[in-house]
Amino acid sequence: MKSAVETLNPTRVRLSIEVPFEELKDSLDAAYKKINQQVTVKGFRKGKIPARVIDQRFGRGAVLEEAVNDALPKFYTDAVNEAELNVLGQPEVDITELKDGETLNFTAEVDVRPTIEIPDYSGIEVEVDAIEVTEEDIDKSVEQLRERFASTSPVERAAEDGDVVTLDLEAKVDGEVLEDGVASGVSYTIGSGELLDGVDAAVTGVEAGGEATFTSELKGGSAAGKEAEVTVKVTQVAARELPALDDEFAQLASEFDTLEELRADSRKRLENMKQYDQATQAQERVLEKLLELVEVPVPEKLLEDEINTRKHNLEHHQLGQMGLDLEKYLEIQGKTAEEFDTETKEAAVKGIKTQFVLDELVNKEKLNVNQEELTEHLMRRAASSGMSPDQFAQAVVEGGQVPMLVGEVARGKALAVVVEAATVKDTNGEIIDLDDEEEDETMEAASEETPAAETESPEEKPEA
Repeated sequence: MKSAVETLNPTRVRLSIEVPFEELKDSLDAAYKKINQQVTVKGFRKGKIPARVIDQRFGRGAVLEEAVNDALPKFYTDAVNEAELNVLGQPEVDITELKDGETLNFTAEVDVRPTIEIPDYSGIEVEVDAIEVTEEDIDKSVEQLRERFASTSPVERAAEDGDVVTLDLEAKVDGEVLEDGVASGVSYTIGSGELLDGVDAAVTGVEAGGEATFTSELKGGSAAGKEAEVTVKVTQVAARELPALDDEFAQLASEFDTLEELRADSRKRLENMKQYDQATQAQERVLEKLLELVEVPVPEKLLEDEINTRKHNLEHHQLGQMGLDLEKYLEIQGKTAEEFDTETKEAAVKGIKTQFVLDELVNKEKLNVNQEELTEHLMRRAASSGMSPDQFAQAVVEGGQVPMLVGEVARGKALAVVVEAATVKDTNGEIIDLDDEEEDETMEAASEETPAAETESPEEKPEA
């Protein structure tokens, strides 16, 4: 076999491959064997039909077609390996010449990873928010905890903002009561926004035993997105009582003996949260600076696949779970379809460029992923997916996605190398030394999104 590579553009090549006919022998033998098992010829036992009879009855062309289809993947893969190409997706194959007994010539056009030069990134400087926890922040945190320990007691008065009311609801669309539009004994805190739009105004001022009717767009169920007439009956009004802010509350709501200790712990927790946010901000801004330094051409087909995948995941997974379609989502977001398409394309381009650059850094810095790092990453991904580690690991193995997870960890380590080399200052001018553990987690989070075409194997069978 002979092969030559022609570069069509920075992200696409054409392989020209010439195969001597004798190298097709194994595939020809396999083709005859396969056809033997599929056909019957009077006078011959199944599987024992001579090759010359198959040629006479079914045509030599059918045998050659079967043999070539069987042989193409191997010769294509050999040519890719010989040229040391890093291909993306499936090739477009064109058989240019097939002479029986002489030669097979074909071409294969395929996208490849572009050659990327990583410049000196040690001069990158970014600014992040300073970590500041105010007394007001602590007050808000403690107040949220206090809200969780509130008690309720029934009152004989009209419902007010903040009260907990017990409701019976009935929803009608076009005058018909929905089968899934009836609910009884629903507990709802007025002002929480956790029920239908319009319910707060409807029940405020209503006493136990009173009713009100309002119109609202249904968020879920069989009539999601439709306007419904909702009748709500208040069966109970209860006032919420917050515990006093004292040492007794601290002992009730935490492991601390005093309110002062509880507030000190709240400050520490808030500082930890802001440190994590600061690390996330640092890696995002360092990555942006790095991408500005590197010229990264993006393969058109890969970009098209990535855009389509992002749209599909949004429409059929994320929005589907919320009972929304794309049109309603854009209305809520206040965006036009054109703006959505532009933002999706920009995000796809950034995702592809990020992966190309970080993968090149992995190679340049010779970064490896050990079993402990992979296990820790798997545990975090399992937690974010809502699956147990065992379930997630099984799904990853069965889906052949282990290399993808390894890539995520490696890219996280590559970005960590760049962040470590960069100068990170806060808005007060102080140089920030990011905590290693927090940095690792945020870096891996930045590399978890894998462009669609990256999950394809470079050895997938080409189609003529």
